[in-house]
Parts: sequence; C-alpha cells; structure tokens
Amino acid sequence: MPITADAEAFRRAMRKVPSAVTVVTAEHGGRRRGLTATAVCSVSADPPQVLACVNRVGRAHACIEQAQAFAINYLSDGQVPVAQAFSRQADDPDDRFAAEDWASGAQGVPLLRDALVSFACRVVQSLDCGTHTVFVGEILEIRQRDQRSLLYKSGEFLPA
Repeated sequence: MPITADAEAFRRAMRKVPSAVTVVTAEHGGRRRGLTATAVCSVSADPPQVLACVNRVGRAHACIEQAQAFAINYLSDGQVPVAQAFSRQADDPDDRFAAEDWASGAQGVPLLRDALVSFACRVVQSLDCGTHTVFVGEILEIRQRDQRSLLYKSGEFLPA
C-alpha cells in the first residue's frame, strides 16, 4: 500500500533494509573525527571510487571538507562497540578513537586496524543534498581482513 513520502515514512522504510555498518573518519590539523554511517556505497571500479553521505551539522563533515580526504571502515560482526561509540555525540570527539587501534592511511586518514575493509580516499567530488553532503572519494589505499560483516536493520546490529 502506497504511503505519502515524508521524512518519518522514509526513515521507517529504510530501517527495513539491512545495511553494512561503517565508520567514516577524517583527520585535519591534528583533529580526528568520525561517525557511524550506513549511507555509503561503491561508485566505480575504474577508477575505484566510493561515496559517503555525511550530515552537514556533524563535526566530521567540516573535517572531511577541510582535509579533502576520508576513510570508510567497514566493521566486522565483533565491532558493535565501535559502531555505538561513533554513533553518539562525545564531549571530546578524540575519545571515540581511544578504545581501538588505528593506523594513519593515505592522506593521513584514520584506518581501523581490525576493520573488515578500510578504504582511504581523497575527495574528488561533493554534492549537497538535503541535510547531507555526498562525498565521492577516489580510493588510494585498501586494507582488508577475512571476517564476517556487521549489518544494521530495524535498530539492531546483526552479523552477516
């Protein structure tokens, strides 16, 4: 049955769709910022590109814009605490990075060492859409491990 497309109806519908859980990170001027995100996807294989949709009011947005670089860290099924830490506001955003082991990737972006897959990217295009900016990144570095993916559906984290 069709329903009117408003913001709340859209959110309810999207909660039904399982999505890979990522932490999008950036570093600029010694400040690391990050957020939990499911609005990420591949764009192109040649050249390798991905995109991340980032809310313009979040601290990570300004950091990505200034650095013109970001990382997408796909989480494994054992990394629910990481997803939770980066999904809430923190008085000191650097505290989110304290509990895990991070490496500095291409362009200085923070890469989660135990992530399922990490992409270090430089921004090649950005587009403001509604409340978010779509950052398209050219992949400069890939790290990967053999683990199970973490999904998010209906407000719950699930192993893939």
